[in-house]
Amino acid sequence: MTTRRSARAISVAALAVPAALVLAACSGGDSGGSPTRTPTTAPSASATAAPIGKRISQTCAELVPDTTFAVYGKQFELDASATPEKGSAAARIAQQRGRVCVFHEVSDESMTITLAVADLPEKSLTNLKDALYERGGSVPTYRVEGYFALTDDVGRADAFADPYWITTSSTLFTEPGSAQPVVDAVRQALAPAASSTATPAG
Repeated sequence: MTTRRSARAISVAALAVPAALVLAACSGGDSGGSPTRTPTTAPSASATAAPIGKRISQTCAELVPDTTFAVYGKQFELDASATPEKGSAAARIAQQRGRVCVFHEVSDESMTITLAVADLPEKSLTNLKDALYERGGSVPTYRVEGYFALTDDVGRADAFADPYWITTSSTLFTEPGSAQPVVDAVRQALAPAASSTATPAG
């Protein structure tokens, strides 16, 4: 048995349903981050729950400077009119007073990078970490506790620079390193408030 499994029991049924990953931690949601994916509806009781997160002061431009996208060889711009799909992780973060940013490729608006950042209480962060740890996909190179998963050609990275939960997704993210530039940019923008000393799960 691993340390996290000993510390917190996560049901097999919950782990089998992506929606449960966020539901267990932030009163509802799913693990999908792309605004173009099929939504998963959370129980109505969670929709009326009072936000437990703190507001994110950094703007999208501060979290992800334009230079961040240079590594992809494409030009992205912020889509200020975009809203996260109902039931997605980004939508749940928005409900927790978090910051949600959707960037689309200038020549192909169907290609997007979604970023969401939440400032959450320790208990909620622990619940999220435990669920993602059980799912697998730990990424030590994110320099904080981090995870990556590829589902239906959409890669999603999650990183925990306590007290922040950073999640970003895109079809561009085919492996953990693909999301690294965005994760690193956001983590650095959140410093010094964010901790960079968390021990990644092994």
